Amino acid sequence: MNEIRTITSNRADERYAAGCGFVGGEYRPIAEVSVSVLDWGFNKSDVTYDVVHVWQGGFFRLQDHLDRFWRSMEGLRMTIPHSKEEVAEILTECVRKAGLQDAYVAMITTRGVPLPGMPRKPGLLTNRFIGYALPWMDVIAQDVQERGAHLVIAKTQRIPIASVDPTIKNYHWGDLIRAQFEADDQGADTAVLLDAEGYVTEGPGFNVFAVIDGAVVSPDKGALEGITRKSVGELCDLLDIPYQVRPLSAQELLDADEVFTATTAGGVMPCARIDGRIKGNDRPGPISSRLKEVYWRKHDEGWHKTPIDYDAGA
Repeated sequence: MNEIRTITSNRADERYAAGCGFVGGEYRPIAEVSVSVLDWGFNKSDVTYDVVHVWQGGFFRLQDHLDRFWRSMEGLRMTIPHSKEEVAEILTECVRKAGLQDAYVAMITTRGVPLPGMPRKPGLLTNRFIGYALPWMDVIAQDVQERGAHLVIAKTQRIPIASVDPTIKNYHWGDLIRAQFEADDQGADTAVLLDAEGYVTEGPGFNVFAVIDGAVVSPDKGALEGITRKSVGELCDLLDIPYQVRPLSAQELLDADEVFTATTAGGVMPCARIDGRIKGNDRPGPISSRLKEVYWRKHDEGWHKTPIDYDAGA
């Protein structure tokens, strides 16, 4: 991957160099984008969001992210006064103002702020929309990806799906943060969480994959239905690599030939160790590396790309 790029455009504005956000119907420098402490999105984690990336001047799978964002809002009984097309334009304008060719772009809906004396019923609140664009970021740092991430299987269990639906993107990260501290304490890069039955779910911000006897396997439940995971499945079909979405036990993950993770903020990210077990030659494996290479090459070819006109807009 190349380093982060900005572009020269008569639409870029120095005030937004660190990022641009849209809140309360206005575009603002990212440092001025905030949420009320009274908003249930803040004090009750009653919020949903989605993240799409921009690469080489275009959104990747923007419609897929918008569709998932709308499904998440429907699942939480939220509505906003914007159509998908309007949200797409708001996010595009955030990217334009910041002048970013590679960016991390978020769309958020919070439950909202209750009026004085209002009954504590979520259906009475007016939901609030926020969007923003930041310079590109990686969930797992580039140098770590190059040598292969070191994972641990956390003792902390993933929140049960009967309590919080993981297919609705959310900020219920208490278990994920706790698992990350477990990884830190063991000198690892990040963690994988299991459900109560001992099956693999996901990690802090990424889906998990095992390569077993030449097939790529990803958990069938307990995890976000990632857009990058969807891309991995498509790439496996393209490369004639068997792809399975099924229950994946902790032991299978430990014994796998290769392990890798995937997310919007980083793409396909190979791993080299899990719970101290070394995979291959302690470097990214051949299938993981191939998927990563093709994933970014397809980006360069315009795969699922929505180009941005940086000189258009408001």
